[in-house]
Amino acid sequence: MQDTAPSIEEIVALSKSQATRIVRTPSVRCAGIEDTLDNGTIVYGKLEFLQHTGTFKARGASALTSKLSDEQRAIGVTAVSAGNHAIAVAYAANVVGTHAKVVMIASANPCRIAACRALGGEVVLADTAHSAFEVAEKIQRDEGRFFVHPYEGRDIAMATGTVGLEIAQQIDDFDVVLVAIGGGGLIGGISNALKQLQPDCEIIGVEAKGADTMHRSFVTGKPESIDAVKTIADSLGAPYALPFSFSLCRRNVDQLVLVSDTQLQEAMGFLYSHMQIAVEPACAAATAALLGPLREQLAGKRVVLVFCGSNIDWATWQAQAILN
Repeated sequence: MQDTAPSIEEIVALSKSQATRIVRTPSVRCAGIEDTLDNGTIVYGKLEFLQHTGTFKARGASALTSKLSDEQRAIGVTAVSAGNHAIAVAYAANVVGTHAKVVMIASANPCRIAACRALGGEVVLADTAHSAFEVAEKIQRDEGRFFVHPYEGRDIAMATGTVGLEIAQQIDDFDVVLVAIGGGGLIGGISNALKQLQPDCEIIGVEAKGADTMHRSFVTGKPESIDAVKTIADSLGAPYALPFSFSLCRRNVDQLVLVSDTQLQEAMGFLYSHMQIAVEPACAAATAALLGPLREQLAGKRVVLVFCGSNIDWATWQAQAILN
């Protein structure tokens, strides 16, 4: 059934079927973070920014496009994105031999728009995240294109669940996994997989204060929306939560924390100084939470940080990051 959570058996099968399309990204010890914390915490990083197209988004896009019928491939696909999902959908469309027409938010980083076009994606710009979904729905309705959702649905959860599967296979012992939240597709899939594999592990979601959709949804017990995205972490700027991803989060996520833009910027600078990686704000969210609001709570534990993506140009990184 479409409303049931993917089983581990299904996630394993998808992982095997996507082996030639998706990178099995490494998990590594993060000595620079451990040394800074200096409180006995063991830190691992799941380096999902080494995935095709630079983010975890390639997993879901590839899983969905690989199921297209011949007729659907002939018509093409559409999607909504601040950048990362658009790039992933263009990549996945190329792999299966179809055409992607994606709606991107006008404020999206120019390098992301260029990357999508370089992969053959046709880009349509919309003013806001809310209007972008409306434009994509019109394209789907008028042109008959298959809509590749950025974070909602069973197939997305199964695909992002492969990240959780790999974490469990790569790291022998861990207590907590920190995952950034946009729409909830990544943490929904990871938490569903890990709670089946290691039920005692704690899953903590990290949201930007200017995009706290999941916090609001947890409070009311149903998917909620926000009026506007007000954070530099545009990759986390989902305008609303949706039922399937919300239900997985509500069932499997143990805690939510908020981080400010300043904390994200400081974490970006920290990761560059201590791990020599230049990442986008969303990718720094888990680190920001560990260095900030969760520092004392997680002292002495074995923590996994999911580094979700790194699609950022050098000029934008320099403008946003705060070097310590």
